[in-house]
Amino acid sequence: MPLSPVRKIPGPDMNAKGLISTIQKYSTKDGPGIRSTVFCIGCNLRCKWCSNPELMEPGIKYMHFENRCIHCGACVSIANNQSIKFAEEGCEIDRARCTNMDECMDICPREAFEKVGYEITSEELVGKLLRDKVFYDQSAGGVTFSGGEAALQGDFVVEAAQRLRQQGVHVALDTAGCLPWCELKKVVETVDMVLYDIKTFDRDIHKACTGAGNETILTNARNLARMNKEMIIRLVIVPGWNDQFTDIKKRLNFIKELGKSVIRVDILRYHALGAGKYRRLGMEYPIRTGLECDETLLEATRQMAVELNLNVHLAEK
Repeated sequence: MPLSPVRKIPGPDMNAKGLISTIQKYSTKDGPGIRSTVFCIGCNLRCKWCSNPELMEPGIKYMHFENRCIHCGACVSIANNQSIKFAEEGCEIDRARCTNMDECMDICPREAFEKVGYEITSEELVGKLLRDKVFYDQSAGGVTFSGGEAALQGDFVVEAAQRLRQQGVHVALDTAGCLPWCELKKVVETVDMVLYDIKTFDRDIHKACTGAGNETILTNARNLARMNKEMIIRLVIVPGWNDQFTDIKKRLNFIKELGKSVIRVDILRYHALGAGKYRRLGMEYPIRTGLECDETLLEATRQMAVELNLNVHLAEK
C-alpha cells in the first residue's frame, strides 16, 4: 500500500511526551498488514460497551487481580489513609484516598496489583516501534495509534507519526472523531489512514450510549472524505443499544455518501471481554453481560452494505 506524502508540520521538534498503556505487537485487526498498536490513555467518550476502561480517564491506573490475592495483609499494613481493607467480597481499595499505590504494588508477594500507564517521548516510542519494521515491510503493515482517543494527545501523535513516516512506516489513527476539526485535522494530516467509528446515526441514542452527541463525529467524517483521507469505518453492533436496523441503514447510507475515501466497512460484534477490567479497576460494568448479537441482523447488515457496493467485512465470532 503506497504511503501518502509526509507533511512537515511547522515549528521545532519538541519530542513531546505521551501517556500510553501498552504497545500491542503483531496486531492484524487495527489496519492493514501486521501492525503495532499504541494504546493512548484518555478519552472524551464513555461508551457503555468500552472494552478498555483503563484508558478512559487520563492518568495512571492500578488494577487489582482478586484471584492472585492471598489476603496476607501486606498492602493493608502500608496503605495510606486506611485506603485498603478486606471485606467478605474481597479486597476493597479506595483509589481516591490511596497515595502510595506503587508501594502497595511492590510489597505484594503475589503481584496482585498491576500498574497501567507510563510516560514516553515520541522519540523513545518510535525507537521501540522501529524494532519491528521488518514485519511492517513484509506484510504491508505499520503502526496504529489507538486508545482511548489518541487524537487528544495530538502533539505526541503528530511527532511520532512524522518520525515513523520519515522511516517509511505506514501510520493509521484509530479515532471516534469527537473533537474539534482543527484538532483532529492536525493529526490526520500526518497519518496515512484513519480507522473511524460510527456508533449510531441517531443523536439521542449516541448520547445515551456514549455521553455525547454525534454531530461533530458525522461532520468530521465528511471533512475526512473531502480531504480524500483513506478510511476504514467500523460499525459495532451492541444488542439493545444500537442494533435497530433502521439506524444501521442510515449509517450505511451515510458511509456510501462519503465516497471513495472509504476503502472498507468493518461490522464488529459486541463482546464483553473488558468486563473483568472493570472489576480490577473497582468499577461497575455499565451494561448487563451475556448479550448476544443477532446473527440474522449482522448478515442483513452485511448484505445491505454489499448492495450499496461497499467493501464490507463481517468480523468473525
